[in-house]
Amino acid sequence: MNPVALLTAMIVVTLVLITSLDVVTPAVVVAAELCLLPAAGLTDLRDLWRRTWPLLLGAGSVGIVNVLLGDDATVVTGVGLALRVVGLALPGVLLVAATDPVRLADALTIHWRVSTRFAFGALAAMRLVPLLIAEFESVRLARRTRGVEAGRNPVARARLLAGVAFALLVGAVRRGSRLATAMDARGFDSGIPRTNARGSELHRRDAVLVAGTVGVCAVAVTLSVLAGAWSPIFVG
Repeated sequence: MNPVALLTAMIVVTLVLITSLDVVTPAVVVAAELCLLPAAGLTDLRDLWRRTWPLLLGAGSVGIVNVLLGDDATVVTGVGLALRVVGLALPGVLLVAATDPVRLADALTIHWRVSTRFAFGALAAMRLVPLLIAEFESVRLARRTRGVEAGRNPVARARLLAGVAFALLVGAVRRGSRLATAMDARGFDSGIPRTNARGSELHRRDAVLVAGTVGVCAVAVTLSVLAGAWSPIFVG
C-alpha cells in the first residue's frame, strides 16, 4: 500500500470519529481496524501488546475518568470515549507497522508536495526513535546497576523517571543538533529542488483501500443512526 493512501484512510476515520459521540460508530470502526492487524504483520500477540499497551491504558483511563467525574456521564458514554481513543490511535499503529519511513517521506514529497525539508526532517526524527528507546533502557539499567532504584515507592519512581527523561532530552537535543548540521552539509537545506530516486506510485489497491475505509465509516454511521444512538458533535 502507498503511504499516502494509508494517511488518507486515517484522515477519513479521524473525521468520522471526532464528529460523533455515540458508542456504535467507534465500535464498528475498531472492529474493522482489528481485522486489518494481520495485514499489517501484527500477528504476534506479544508484539501487539508491546505496541498497544500505552494506547489501551490511555483509552481505559479516559473512559473511567469521564464516568467518575462527568456530570451526566454513563458507562456507555465511557465505553464510547474509550473506543473512540482506540479507533483514533490504532490506525497510527497500523501505519507504523506497515510503512517504511523512507517510502512515507517519498510519498509525501511526490503526491502531497510536502516540503522536502519537513519530510526528510521528520524521517530523520523517526529513525532516531528506536535509538531513543534503547538509550532509555541503557540509562535505566545503568542506574539499577549503581543501586539507584525506587522500589515500590511511586513518588521515588516518578522522580527517577523525571531524571531519566531529562537526561534523554539533553542527549536528544545534542544529537539533533549534530544531525541537523550533517544534513545541512549534505545539501538538505540548499534551496535547490530535490529529485527522487525511488519514486512513489499509486495503484488500484490504494483506491480500493480508501474507498473501503469510506464504506466502513458509512456503514458505521448508518448502523448508529438505525440504532438510534448517533449523536453528532455539531448537533445540540
